[in-house]
Amino acid sequence: MPTVALTTQQIIGCIQQMSPEERFKALRVLARSTPEARELQMKHSEPSIRQECAQRGLDWDAMDDEERLDFINDIIHEDRAGERVSL
Repeated sequence: MPTVALTTQQIIGCIQQMSPEERFKALRVLARSTPEARELQMKHSEPSIRQECAQRGLDWDAMDDEERLDFINDIIHEDRAGERVSL
């Protein structure tokens, strides 16, 4: 997929041309990518993730960061394969 390099000013100009609804959608997407938003999502999802670990005989607290990332990637991969895993 080709990429287009834009300056910050060009991006702001594009956003200012959007309807208020479109700007709000763009703002929500950007807000979800902040460290604070990811932390909030993790706090919200952690009980479900812990439960899923336990059901698979795993201990979330005993996992290191790499093992946790692998576990989450496994869940994401299952979802793409059509199996629904709700967290």
